[in-house]
Amino acid sequence: MSTQYELPFKLSDPTLLHFDAFVNNTWVQSVSGKHFEVIDPGTTLPWARIPTFTPPDIPSTVQSAHLAFESYKTLPPSRRSHLLTTWDTLIRTHAADLSQILTHETGKPLPESLAELTYATSFTHWFAAEAERITGTLSTASSIPGRRILTLKQPIGVSVALVPWNFPIAMVLRKAAAALAAGCSIIVKPSPETPVSVLVLAELARRAGFPAGVFNVVTTDIEHTPGVSEALCTHPLVKKVSFTGSTAIGKIVAGYCTPGLKKLTLELGGNCPFVVFDDADLDVAVESLMSLKWRHAGQACISANRIYVQRGVYERFVGMLKDRTEKLVVGHGATEGVGMGPLTTQRGVEKVERQVEDARRLGAEVVLGGGRVDGLKGFFFQPTILTGMTGEMLVSREESFAPLAAVYVFDGEEEAVRWANDTSMGLASYVFTKDADRLWRLFENLEAGMVGLNTGSMSAAEAPFGGIKESGYGKESGKDVAVEEYLIIKTGTLTVQGHY
Repeated sequence: MSTQYELPFKLSDPTLLHFDAFVNNTWVQSVSGKHFEVIDPGTTLPWARIPTFTPPDIPSTVQSAHLAFESYKTLPPSRRSHLLTTWDTLIRTHAADLSQILTHETGKPLPESLAELTYATSFTHWFAAEAERITGTLSTASSIPGRRILTLKQPIGVSVALVPWNFPIAMVLRKAAAALAAGCSIIVKPSPETPVSVLVLAELARRAGFPAGVFNVVTTDIEHTPGVSEALCTHPLVKKVSFTGSTAIGKIVAGYCTPGLKKLTLELGGNCPFVVFDDADLDVAVESLMSLKWRHAGQACISANRIYVQRGVYERFVGMLKDRTEKLVVGHGATEGVGMGPLTTQRGVEKVERQVEDARRLGAEVVLGGGRVDGLKGFFFQPTILTGMTGEMLVSREESFAPLAAVYVFDGEEEAVRWANDTSMGLASYVFTKDADRLWRLFENLEAGMVGLNTGSMSAAEAPFGGIKESGYGKESGKDVAVEEYLIIKTGTLTVQGHY
């Protein structure tokens, strides 16, 4: 790294840091020799310089990953499990250092960064065991004597993970651990905002003993991200792609993968509804919303975007939410006591400003916040609560990805369901009520891949994660589901002579 950059943090193990891409267990520069900067969103100051890969860098990267796959796929499941367990242990050991890097890449407060590490390693722990649970089947044909039908599961091949900046470690481990458990090699392309934390994962994968070429990280800037992504998705040796990001970009990635009929998992935008009925435990609902809405300044795909509260408790709920939110301390994520950091990008600030201004113009009331934070240099925006919301406002129709709580009032269950489902997306929904029958009805009637029933916490290694509608397809995490995304199923038919 150039000496002009000063690290804004100190690590217990500085040897974790590398500022080159990682291909075939080697730290490499790009063919072009170009670089881009990593910015601390809490100060807007650059602190690292990373290689800018371009499409000419990709063929050799994929070729080395393919060669590694040819041998890695033959490793016994117990060996793959051991490698994942060792990697998991190393990541946990260096969690404090990783959280420092994560905070200075994403802006999230240190406690949230540590929480992401805990969440992320639940995937390496889970998939280490999944490696030894991959099995085929044997069955007897129903109408043909002597016929036996066998199925065999095999790793699909070189996989590509295109990951976002909001939870870079968790998203990498959720994808990569499943692929590595299945026996695939993988190429990770992190977001330009958060490459360093992912490069640390590469260093720890090397220390864990993964063979050369099995885990790779290619880095690039925003300008070259489309070209690099296309080169990865369209390479004939790449057999599987997993993308997490916006619906608009997901459709482009799907277009890249279509000519080669690549197996594809898409985890896309949310615009998630949060529905509170009169009979709900409001303390539980508000507590859940505090995490769902303000965690990482609202920059999570499963954040509550549209908050629907039944008329009988509407004013009380808004008051409780305002009282709790006013106590949030906004500041740099590395500062002790901070409850909400900056947005990760300037683009995010500009988008939420447009949404607030649009809502104001159409009659919404700003109960709290509504603008940038005075006196702070980074990409900060006040925790904002809007009431008097209507369906034609921008925030009703598009994901905020910002600390903006838009609160709507409804009268009946049918109305709440209709409004909640009035979106092209279907990632997650949340409902709070003490009526068990209503819980069940909404579980079935809400159009989302995941539904939180009196809880805002739904993501776990054991639970399938993914949406419907324009929130994507395929599942990440979950028993017997996530590993399947990286496997092919082969059918064998055997006729046994002289047998039943």
